[in-house]
Amino acid sequence: MLEGIRIIEIEGLGPGPFAAMWLADMGADVICVHRKGGAVTPGMPERSLLDRGKRSIALDLKDPTDIETLLALVATADGLIEGFRPGVMERLGIGPEICHAVNPALVFGRMTGWGQDSALAQTAGHDLNYISLSGALWYASSPGDAPLTPATLVGDIGGGAMYLVAGMLAGLLRAKTNGTGTVVDAAIYDGSAHMMNLLMSIRQTGSFGETRGQNLLDGPHWSRSYACADGGYMTVQCLEPKFYAQFLALLDLSKDPEFQQQYDKSLWPVLTARLAGLFASKPRAHWAELFDGSDACVAPVLSPDEAQNHPMNARGTWLKHEGLLQAAPAPRFSNGPDWQARPSPTRGQDTDHILAELTRNKARNKD
Repeated sequence: MLEGIRIIEIEGLGPGPFAAMWLADMGADVICVHRKGGAVTPGMPERSLLDRGKRSIALDLKDPTDIETLLALVATADGLIEGFRPGVMERLGIGPEICHAVNPALVFGRMTGWGQDSALAQTAGHDLNYISLSGALWYASSPGDAPLTPATLVGDIGGGAMYLVAGMLAGLLRAKTNGTGTVVDAAIYDGSAHMMNLLMSIRQTGSFGETRGQNLLDGPHWSRSYACADGGYMTVQCLEPKFYAQFLALLDLSKDPEFQQQYDKSLWPVLTARLAGLFASKPRAHWAELFDGSDACVAPVLSPDEAQNHPMNARGTWLKHEGLLQAAPAPRFSNGPDWQARPSPTRGQDTDHILAELTRNKARNKD
């Protein structure tokens, strides 16, 4: 879908590389500028799956000659992604003003935690810090437990990478219309807060206040996870009465007077305890089979490896490529080609080829 679009990615961590991977998944020519002679970040692999489908050039961004090469690449690009603290790209001599002088239509994507201009713009932080201050962490976890979310999903990926991609695509569309580029200021703090607007809409009805455990989705016995006899877990979230009725029917609880009071908050702790005891009496496989194919809105909690082997994965959402488990791109397009996993380059693998491209491009421009 993005064939013909070129994105320059300045090597970074987390949400920036993820956003660039997503654009590459959709067909963009993504050139990752890896640090020349730089070591792999501790905890990261030599060839990260976040680099799948990209090309790699090794440059030293403190070397004037390599800066010239980068700006020559910028002149051929539609977009650029960087994830440094505010001001770093400017100090390197490759900030938005200089890049736009080379390429006025460039969409300059900036990925940070706190934004380019804020009280904490120059302060270090990580996923949990950003979403805790934005309000997005408030309702995470069961009442009485410390707020905890799946690592990086709400902040780095949801509030960060996905908002950067949306901003890049919007900027690319506008540049195609009027030839004018833009700077995309994607802050995890902003994006994770914006994702809360669905809950804020529920709050309009009075169903989602500030007290954890007393709200429509974080307090009821029908909206939580339960431990099973074998240590596995089942999720239950039968919000609508018709689905809740099926849930009760399958558990033979339809005539229980307490369970019939679905929205009675005073009963939620009691009914939660009763369901906890019930689910703990049988292994996960028993409950998965009982609820399979029903509209009771109950599902087992699977690991990524288990998800790969579940019948739902007939869609090919989880796959192994070169022995590495990974998820296929989303969303899917009716007129797009079937996606095939592409390898990740080694650092600087395509340097010579990309430099040759630039030389040919320079020669054509002279002609």
